[in-house]
Amino acid sequence: MTAHTAADGVRYAFRRSGGGPAVLLLHGFTGGATDWEPFRAALERLTTPIAVDLLGHGASDAPRDPGRHAVERQADDLAALLHAEAAAPAHIVGYSFGARVALRLATDHPDVVRSLVLESPSAGLPDPDARAARRVADEELARILDWAGSEAFVRHWERLPLFETERDAPPEEQARLHAQRLANDPHGLAASLRGAGQGAMAPLHDTLPSIAVPTTVIGGALDGTGLPRARSVAQAIPGARLVVVPSVGHAPHREAPARVARELAAHLVRHSAFCTSEQCAVLPDPAPATPATPARSRP
Repeated sequence: MTAHTAADGVRYAFRRSGGGPAVLLLHGFTGGATDWEPFRAALERLTTPIAVDLLGHGASDAPRDPGRHAVERQADDLAALLHAEAAAPAHIVGYSFGARVALRLATDHPDVVRSLVLESPSAGLPDPDARAARRVADEELARILDWAGSEAFVRHWERLPLFETERDAPPEEQARLHAQRLANDPHGLAASLRGAGQGAMAPLHDTLPSIAVPTTVIGGALDGTGLPRARSVAQAIPGARLVVVPSVGHAPHREAPARVARELAAHLVRHSAFCTSEQCAVLPDPAPATPATPARSRP
């Protein structure tokens, strides 16, 4: 892993490889840069994947100040990282928490964003009461991390309904994911919840129409909470394409990696300068886009 020192002296760990247009890969809460390893070999053929550990995760710093974890500040840090790596503008790929950071990058630093792939994104909670309730819920989770440690928290986290559809994964995959979650600094995760959770971030709904880059939004058909949020994001970004992956929940890249790899490859090829007719021809066309307008009934 390589390290980049951002403002206030915090260090971000990241892995850079390959060659071609840069692709910044942003993981979800409790994840890490290693989340994207199954996609790395394919990405390296035509692009430069840059997989980052966000603050409080993996090998990056874990400041105790919740304010240092704010989505806005991490977006500033990542914009500086891309400039330092001569990697701007980059395609930005974000999952869940990482998708919220990606949206902030696109609204605050459009010069570093070439395109967006947003998996299970949220633009925040527009209702102040909902944000307050979410801060209370995240504080309860943060206290588990502070007082009971990683093991107790991860057991609780993995039992949340949000991840119910992942429980059918092969035992070895569940064990790998469990170990990755345990490897994070518990106090860093607690500060991330307090400073970068949906209750803490400023909602972005009013700024989404200003995003002018090609955007693909990916959601799981069985994600009862996340899919409506993904639809809302896709509706608000001009020209955004919504892909609903059947039979999966909040983490399509883990539950249906082949489908997500195909969608990611198709997006990158079609929105990069290296898209010759010959290169485009070797990739299967993505499944037809799901209209961003809400369906009459949801799975």
